[in-house]
Amino acid sequence: MPADFNWAIGGEAGDGIDSTGKIFAQALSRAGRHVFTSKDFASRIRGGYTAYKIRTSVDPVQSVVDRLDVLIALTPRTIEENLDELHENSVIVYDGERTTMANVEIPEGMTGLDVPLKRLAEEAGGAIMRNVVALGAACEVTGFPIENLDSALEKRFASKGQALVDNNKEAARSGQDYVAEASDVDTGYELETTDADYVLLNGDEAIGMGAIAAGCKFYAGYPITPATDVMEYLVGRIERFGGHVVQAEDELSAINIALGAARAGARSMTATSGPGIDLMTETFGLVATSETPLVIVDVMRSGPSTGMPTKQEQGDLNGLLYGGHGEIPRFVLAPTTISECFWKTIEAFNLAEKYQTPVYLTADLSLAVTEQTFSPEAFDMDNVEIDRGKVVDEETIEEWQNEKGQFQPHALTDDGVSPRAFPGTIDGAHMSTGLEHDELGRRTEDTGMRVEQVDKRNRKVETAREAEDWGPREFGDPDSDSLVISWGSNEGPMTEAIEILDDEGIDLRFISVPYVFPRPDLTEAVEAAETVVVVECNATGQFADIVEHDTLTRVERINKYDGVRFDADELAAEIEAAVQEQEVIQ
Repeated sequence: MPADFNWAIGGEAGDGIDSTGKIFAQALSRAGRHVFTSKDFASRIRGGYTAYKIRTSVDPVQSVVDRLDVLIALTPRTIEENLDELHENSVIVYDGERTTMANVEIPEGMTGLDVPLKRLAEEAGGAIMRNVVALGAACEVTGFPIENLDSALEKRFASKGQALVDNNKEAARSGQDYVAEASDVDTGYELETTDADYVLLNGDEAIGMGAIAAGCKFYAGYPITPATDVMEYLVGRIERFGGHVVQAEDELSAINIALGAARAGARSMTATSGPGIDLMTETFGLVATSETPLVIVDVMRSGPSTGMPTKQEQGDLNGLLYGGHGEIPRFVLAPTTISECFWKTIEAFNLAEKYQTPVYLTADLSLAVTEQTFSPEAFDMDNVEIDRGKVVDEETIEEWQNEKGQFQPHALTDDGVSPRAFPGTIDGAHMSTGLEHDELGRRTEDTGMRVEQVDKRNRKVETAREAEDWGPREFGDPDSDSLVISWGSNEGPMTEAIEILDDEGIDLRFISVPYVFPRPDLTEAVEAAETVVVVECNATGQFADIVEHDTLTRVERINKYDGVRFDADELAAEIEAAVQEQEVIQ
């Protein structure tokens, strides 16, 4: 049996695939196993192929792989879609009593387990539990203690009454018993359990958790895939800490409401995806010009236009870096892991307030919807630091007043950061406008003041560039002649690809970049390498363009834009080919 185990359930949208997969993922994590999930779902309420895949091991896992050991197939298409990942010893669980599955063909060399999922579910209390019957069958097939599934079912259905919990447990055991009694197949699987305690969450949830830890007191947003889970996580939680969530009528309203809360002194945030970022761009300029701290989360998906709302892509980079009319100072942070979504959210709030400027926090669908296990220590609240920046009070405000005793919220400073007075601060009354303004915030068309205010706002970035740590994360062999550079969610599959290639005698140096602007200087690393490859999920190589611009060196590109994330096996093969091609050329 391999060190990791790969399971999936597939069917049509509306078949409860997501909730079923999450129940099993929770059961595995509660059993002390590491989990990494992957979702494939259509952009519709019902119909269209959808799947939930789980890779699990007693050791940490950071990527999906192209292998499936057990597949629960609710439709014939599920088998077709996953045929390339199934292998000779794969087990396919299906319901042969369903008309659509009656004549299903199990590929040669694989084991088909015909389990009457619907009938057993009806006997346990309702056909709606057929997926839970399948989970019970999976427990028997894999030698996984069903008591761990009981625990996950209790967590899922406890709020709906003990009777429903008991019905689901009965349904799960009926699936387990049926396979045990009706099948003499010995799969050889035996999922080991441990006493470890893990947290299971996805990137959107980590962002929401990070916002609460950072002291966010206000969130305004409009539902949009794949960013909606940020808002859903905050609802019912942020209120416990004195915060509020507002569901706006659209993205324009969302960012303007969030801006208002930020002007009132609250740590404020909004989250959206590419189409929402387009709509928010005008107000983004107002945020920067009025020097208001605001965190804007962009969970990227396939574009342009409506694109493919439920598919992976990293195509918004240029928009985040250059979007908006005029020249707008900004920060762009790009978490590379789910746990880093938590920490980078906290950092985004600190940067926004320290430099009084908008901060884009950009994740992607791959990070947003993937669930992964972490030890609780990965989110140690004792390590959270809050920096609200250059806030003045009644005792310090005098030094920022002019000769008439008027507070200057846009005072010209050497570091570009002006003083900030919260509403209600004595002698701190002031105004700001989207028009160009003087130090008091009053509009002006004075050419000298215009230049001074633009230069002042831009100095914030230079100040931050010197004062903050914008360093990348490094993996692999630092002395390797082959360098791979990437950003965002590609870090996980890349680190596992390094291990695969290392076993084949190919050493790599890998630099993962969590800061897009400002960003680390990669010139020295690029110049030291003979082969440089940039990996990203877009068609044109937007980050590769940045690397070439910064280092004045041509790089090789591995781009994926079919709506599916990279996996470790795929990356290892493509990088090996790129390295070998360069060796031939040289």
